[in-house]
Amino acid sequence: MKLASRMSRIESESAFEVLVRARELEAAGRDIIHLEIGEPDFATPRHIIEAAKQALDDGWTKYGPPQGLPALREAIAAGVSRTRGIQVGPEHVCVVPGGKPMIFFPMLALLEPGDEVIYPNPGFPTYESMIRFIDATPTPVPLVEERGFSFDLDAFARKLSDRTKLVILNSPQNPTGGVIPADDVRAIADMLRERDVIVLSDEIYSRIWFGEPPLSIASLPGMLEKTIILDGFSKTYSMTGWRLGYGVMPRWLVEAVNKLMVNSNSCTSSFTQRAGIAALTGPQDDVSAMVCEFRRRRDAFCEALNRVPGFRCRLPEGAFYAFANITGTGLKSKPLAGALLEEAGVAALGGTAFGEYGEGYLRFSMANSYENLMRAAQRIGEFMRLNCR
Repeated sequence: MKLASRMSRIESESAFEVLVRARELEAAGRDIIHLEIGEPDFATPRHIIEAAKQALDDGWTKYGPPQGLPALREAIAAGVSRTRGIQVGPEHVCVVPGGKPMIFFPMLALLEPGDEVIYPNPGFPTYESMIRFIDATPTPVPLVEERGFSFDLDAFARKLSDRTKLVILNSPQNPTGGVIPADDVRAIADMLRERDVIVLSDEIYSRIWFGEPPLSIASLPGMLEKTIILDGFSKTYSMTGWRLGYGVMPRWLVEAVNKLMVNSNSCTSSFTQRAGIAALTGPQDDVSAMVCEFRRRRDAFCEALNRVPGFRCRLPEGAFYAFANITGTGLKSKPLAGALLEEAGVAALGGTAFGEYGEGYLRFSMANSYENLMRAAQRIGEFMRLNCR
């Protein structure tokens, strides 16, 4: 017996592979500074934890509706309507266990083999993995450092074709921390408005930004009925292990996503959803404090990286990643990331973990303490001064 051929088209995530190696080095007595995993290092806010405990005590331990608990869908619809300046109701919301199902399910529901999907490169690796898995055609468009890691709009226009069925946007973005400027979002909407195409707008970092607020393409004229908004609780509320995400989409797509939920997960954990209601409707002070601390780390860490020989690092406008240009070192991304882990004790990811256009960059997650980030920058600087003269 052998695996089906489709399994050759699906990939794992490099971040978890690097984490495994870093843990091995730690087990051997090495001191490793973890800057590889995109997981906020803050505790889940206390009122959310207490809501989950209360939900368990109150018996929220059974199956729930595949689409999600009505009360949570109402809270999500209200929050999305308020923050994006649109009008959506609970009937437009599907609750899923984490954000990734809202990448996979719409692709399964919408795409035929050979349909083209435009997506950012470098970008979240699950995009390309899922496109290939369902035998659609990946169509990467490069992000341009000089444009704040927004799309090359000319390249975007050239890649559009009659076979383009899905366009993926991610702003604020992983791995670059870029926020697509509002004028660029409007230009993209103008290119797509009259086409038979759906937009998957990955807005999982929607609350983590430092300058210009990200503009959701769903808020522009004619785009709401063509857009799936992906968001969730992992990043905003430091709830990565809770597995709680959602999509907001046109009603005609909801039934299809619900069928995929029934046949894969049945439903999202009920007591976790009750905690999600508390997250959305309760105090937001912890979110504000987290974003403020990420800004402090960003400013100091990027400044420190810019002092490293051969490194150049733009200030990210959102998320919590520093995407450093290392072309000045003359080294390739993956080997340098490996050397920093093995020899300097700093775990980071080579840019090619996020696609071919990530060559020449390293991604550092700033989801570690200010003190550890400063230690990491010092180690990186010392390593480069010793090894790249």
